[in-house]
Amino acid sequence: MTSTVSIDTARLPLLLNDLRLPTIARLWPDFAARADKEGWPAARLLTTLAELEMAERAQRRIQRHLQEARLPPGKTLEAFDFAAVPTVSKAHVLALAAGDSWLEKGSNLLAFGPPGSGKSHLAAALGYALVDNGYRVLFTRTIDLVQRLQVARQDLGLASAIEKLDKYDLLILDDFSYVHKNQAETSVLFELIAARYERRSLFITANAAFGAWDQVFPDKAMTVAAIDRLVHHAVIFEMNVESYRRRTAIARTRPNGDTIVPTDAVAPATIIQDA
Repeated sequence: MTSTVSIDTARLPLLLNDLRLPTIARLWPDFAARADKEGWPAARLLTTLAELEMAERAQRRIQRHLQEARLPPGKTLEAFDFAAVPTVSKAHVLALAAGDSWLEKGSNLLAFGPPGSGKSHLAAALGYALVDNGYRVLFTRTIDLVQRLQVARQDLGLASAIEKLDKYDLLILDDFSYVHKNQAETSVLFELIAARYERRSLFITANAAFGAWDQVFPDKAMTVAAIDRLVHHAVIFEMNVESYRRRTAIARTRPNGDTIVPTDAVAPATIIQDA
């Protein structure tokens, strides 16, 4: 005995909304009319609508991740002046922007240089690119995150707070060396570094090189241990160039617009090999 299924096409918009398929709900009338006119097979129509739904879903997800990433506006790879920072290889940065293996391994990125050398811009630019490629990123001033983690520890929730940060494939800690142990009990930073070691990636920007990090952690042993974990699997950018903001200010004051060419370039970005 064959049963007959009653089809009420007027209910289709409601069904699609219940199934949470807003793109198909919006586009199906036009594509159905086109399919009828051009004689599409049913499978082609269904595949087209499904692909459009998936594409828009991906775009909505990227927009949500961009909002939660808190990246500074306008700091993209397209806006980064690689010519002004000859120590940073554009090809190398574009390769890192793809994500892939280094994020899967929990490798770190470290950028050192004076204020205005482009460290924060580079970190943010990579953040934008990674979000576009489907990864989750959080950009934060290090001191702000330290304060949040301190509150969590006082509430006996430090482990939970650090675990919640695991959802981010890359955690960007900007202005790392502005944190001082006499301003805050920064052992929470070490706990964060230790928890993410070989699991989730960090991008740290700092004005001061490792030699000055004893001003960040409570004791020398913790400083050494933190540095050891950070550099074990790391890419280091040495950005010891003249301040971009200073060059821009000087260029505005010169009639011909010439800028100063930096003379203190250092070795290219270095990949720290596994021990």
